[in-house]
Amino acid sequence: MKACFLSTPAAAESNPLQYGEFKTPEPGVGEVLVRVQVCGVCRTDLHVVEGELPAKLSPVIPGHQVVGRIAARGEGAERFATGTRVGIAWLHKTDGTCEYCRRGEENLCDAPLFTGYSVNGGYAEYIVAPENYVYAMPDGFPDEQAAPLLCAGIIGYRCLRLSGIQGGERLGFYGFGAAAHVAIQVARHWGVEVYASTRDARHQTLARELGAKWAGGTLDAPPEKLDAAIVFAPAGEIVPAALQALRKGGRLILGGIHMSAIPSFAYELIYQERLIRSVANNTRKDGEEFLRLAAQIPVRTRVQVFPLDEANRALNALKNDAIPGAAVLCVND
Repeated sequence: MKACFLSTPAAAESNPLQYGEFKTPEPGVGEVLVRVQVCGVCRTDLHVVEGELPAKLSPVIPGHQVVGRIAARGEGAERFATGTRVGIAWLHKTDGTCEYCRRGEENLCDAPLFTGYSVNGGYAEYIVAPENYVYAMPDGFPDEQAAPLLCAGIIGYRCLRLSGIQGGERLGFYGFGAAAHVAIQVARHWGVEVYASTRDARHQTLARELGAKWAGGTLDAPPEKLDAAIVFAPAGEIVPAALQALRKGGRLILGGIHMSAIPSFAYELIYQERLIRSVANNTRKDGEEFLRLAAQIPVRTRVQVFPLDEANRALNALKNDAIPGAAVLCVND
């Protein structure tokens, strides 16, 4: 099969992904083989490619926002019929036995596997996954529109839920890429006022188009104190500014899997019961809830489509904030 794979992490500018032949996987017990139609390009892919996340598998095929169709089923896999459209996300498998899994916190599993990181992902014509970790995709979303829902959407939804935001409250977004452009649609559906802080003027414009009450620079103070804020950008220097924007008792959610160092700050920024909380991965329950909600709203993603063999170009565009919305690789027509 054709695939883009990474042998040695390196800066995106060096175009480290190789495009070529890779062995087609075969589904094992309880697994399905999926013919990939499209795969979203996520900032986590960039962290994998550039080595900001320690390597788990080499070579590795990145990509964890996969929309495709069941091509074959392994022994005992009966959940989906051949030809069914499905989605594959970041959480590939958990051990199901550790204390976190037993408590329903599988996102914190002690021995997880992740799609496109510790197992091969969706920058390829085919992918295998355990059928119990594969999502049934709602109708109404074309493949390329559906792909960003599987990470940007799910993780944005988890951030919203953990922020405790309620209708009528004020919510700040720091960074306005793929996750934020989906999350704002959910927040506005809930009746939340959104304030967007992002460095790129095109992203500020998109935020306003999607219903933001205000959009400004990354470190600009929003015109109102916020009940909660979510930092989507992987920049630790944003944290003190975001804390400064919160009201007493406000909640700050850090939505990335990787972030640069957070600078020291005065205790007064967290005094008066301001809260900082990170978001780690997602549960399948998050994904199922979000996909139902996305179909109900309905969420509409903004995408820029690249062919599979131009995955390096897509990653460079993502790194340079050149994509309003989300990038998606078209793998099979």
